[in-house]
Amino acid sequence: MTDNRDAILRLWGRQLYERQGEPLAWAEAVLEATGCPPAAVTAAMSGRLDALADSSSDHAGLLFRTVAKLAANLRGHGQYDADVGTRIGPQALRLGELEPPLAGPLGNALGHPPDGPTSLVTVHAAELSGSRSIRVRAIDALLEWAELGHPQARAALSEVASDHRTQDVTVWTKALNRIALFGDASVEPGLLRALADTGHRGVRWSALACAELGLRRAVPLITALLEHPDPMVREGACEALGLFEERAAVPALTARLNDETTWVRSRAAQALGHIGGDRALAVLWQAMMERRNPKAGHLASAIAAFGPPVVDDLIALTTDPDPDLRALACRALGSTADDRALPALERLAAHDLARTTLGGLVATAATQGLRTAHRMRARTAAT
Repeated sequence: MTDNRDAILRLWGRQLYERQGEPLAWAEAVLEATGCPPAAVTAAMSGRLDALADSSSDHAGLLFRTVAKLAANLRGHGQYDADVGTRIGPQALRLGELEPPLAGPLGNALGHPPDGPTSLVTVHAAELSGSRSIRVRAIDALLEWAELGHPQARAALSEVASDHRTQDVTVWTKALNRIALFGDASVEPGLLRALADTGHRGVRWSALACAELGLRRAVPLITALLEHPDPMVREGACEALGLFEERAAVPALTARLNDETTWVRSRAAQALGHIGGDRALAVLWQAMMERRNPKAGHLASAIAAFGPPVVDDLIALTTDPDPDLRALACRALGSTADDRALPALERLAAHDLARTTLGGLVATAATQGLRTAHRMRARTAAT
């Protein structure tokens, strides 16, 4: 139990707190197991805390006082917090180590601590059928163990991901947010069922999980989600299709550039930038030219994702009569961090005092573009 000892003892203490059907009887059994005189146990259980001074040794006394105060609280309002339980477990274990004759009675009263990570994971997996707060805590713990590479934790998480119908939506989405830790082809049928269940509140995370795992059979279902009434689902579908780099989705994503929700429009543009290709670039360029709106920075950023092939066209756009388009070109050029962009941005930053329809100066947009370019170049040089 040396490895992960702290986590194991915390779990044990929490179990001591949560599993007692008759907590007063349990507290009395622990008091008796400390080896303190029966009269002290009787006094403590009757609420006479003056008996706490009669403990037989320092470590036994510490455990005795902790449990006696617990018993008093239980008699007073019937409750005690997890922190008390967390202290009792380590104190009892330490006492058993220092006074071996007490180890057996303490073990009988308290139950023995988990013997290692596998015992911990088994408990957490069982807790997925507990109350909502316990389920949420258990899924967080299983994700931590999966990150450490524990196979049983990964198996438990795969089971969660395989059937959305039996899971609390919070538990489901927490698992799917970390699908890369444990997901493989075995979860595909369950994720596809979840995608088809468009009324499920976790359908957005199902789409993203499929994209994270590269489950291409999900693409038609995810594309259909672009028409979902919930903008969060539409936004997630855009992101997923971008992760897939699904060129067949370009027409459907193009329609979302006109979405009623700003952040769906932005995510659709970003997805088109991820997908790449002539058709996606043409769509983004046309949308930016038609809108001539400095608020369409998401279009400029998506065009910048195409890199060197678009730099010359963006430089040419810095001479357009429309200040809104010049400002958008500055934003895009800054995001390319291309050497060719710097002279054009410097020229506009120094001389272009025209105002956009939002009232900002083109020179300000150029200055911001320069800062972005220099920041990106410095980051690249550092790596």
